[in-house]
Amino acid sequence: MKLVSIGTAALAAMLVALAVAPLAAQGGASGAAPRTPWGDPDLQGVWEYWTFTPLEKPAELAGRDVLTEEEAAVIAQRLSDEAVGRDDTRPPEGQTGGYNQSFWTERSRAEALTQPSLLVDPPDGRIPPRTEAEQRRAAAHRDAGERPVRLRATGVGSDGPEDRGLAERCIVGFSTGPPMLPGGYNNNIQIFQAEGYVVLLAEMVHDVRVVPVDGRPALPSGIRQWLGSSRGRWEGDTLVVETTNFTDKVASFSPMAFDSELGGFRSMAFGTGGSLHLTERFTRTDAGTLEYEFTINDPQTFTRTLTGRLPMSRSDLPLYEYACHEGNYGLFNILAGARAEEARE
Repeated sequence: MKLVSIGTAALAAMLVALAVAPLAAQGGASGAAPRTPWGDPDLQGVWEYWTFTPLEKPAELAGRDVLTEEEAAVIAQRLSDEAVGRDDTRPPEGQTGGYNQSFWTERSRAEALTQPSLLVDPPDGRIPPRTEAEQRRAAAHRDAGERPVRLRATGVGSDGPEDRGLAERCIVGFSTGPPMLPGGYNNNIQIFQAEGYVVLLAEMVHDVRVVPVDGRPALPSGIRQWLGSSRGRWEGDTLVVETTNFTDKVASFSPMAFDSELGGFRSMAFGTGGSLHLTERFTRTDAGTLEYEFTINDPQTFTRTLTGRLPMSRSDLPLYEYACHEGNYGLFNILAGARAEEARE
């Protein structure tokens, strides 16, 4: 098995070329999606996908498929107030604490959707049960020390960098997936298009997926990548992206999603990416909204598929250059602190 990456210089040249490509006229009053000069739906721009809406449906909303605007506003304000109260207090004696609310730029806005959860299928809005085989695999993984670490934002120890989460090590972002889910901060993506290609540039850890939409076959199964191998096609005005060939060093589904019961983010990891088939759909519903839908198909891990849906909002702001490895003091300090504690012992 080998992991494949795109050269930084080549990728930069591609993004510059795509960024200066001319845009077609915007859609008219009929609501038709705007088109690129070569006729594809135009999805280009910066899109934000932050919301306080939880990944799973809270127990008190069981049986509800739609909330009123007033109910959604109340939920968002409550969760925002809880986040502010928790993050702006001083940490306990001897602990360093984390970011306060001034760093959580998206979380300073109390926003939630009228759908009670990001998951829309299964109908109960909950992550489906795992298969018996996956439960046995997960138990063996725990007994072996939970290595390799497939969690995005948390780790299993501090003996070495391999014990920390993938996002802490700047390998993949904690909110970028794929699939993409709101988490923490930098919940933005920029889409570029050229004839035969769509490029998905995530702000967090600057992950990039170059998606051919020219009908070429998927990569051979022996070539595995951190973000998988994506192939796209157009179904009317919807971009459909099918992704396989993930490495087993990532989880099949690893959300760091807002948990309404905890009042904060919960990092999870289910299965291994080696068996994941991910389908994503991008549909521009109006000038300022891009609907994003994903379906996890992994019969080795889950007893059924699961689907999530959320809107992305158009932003006029540029992406932040998230140079994760530059000044990654967090990982250094975690390991240095562990060595200092060992020395005292």
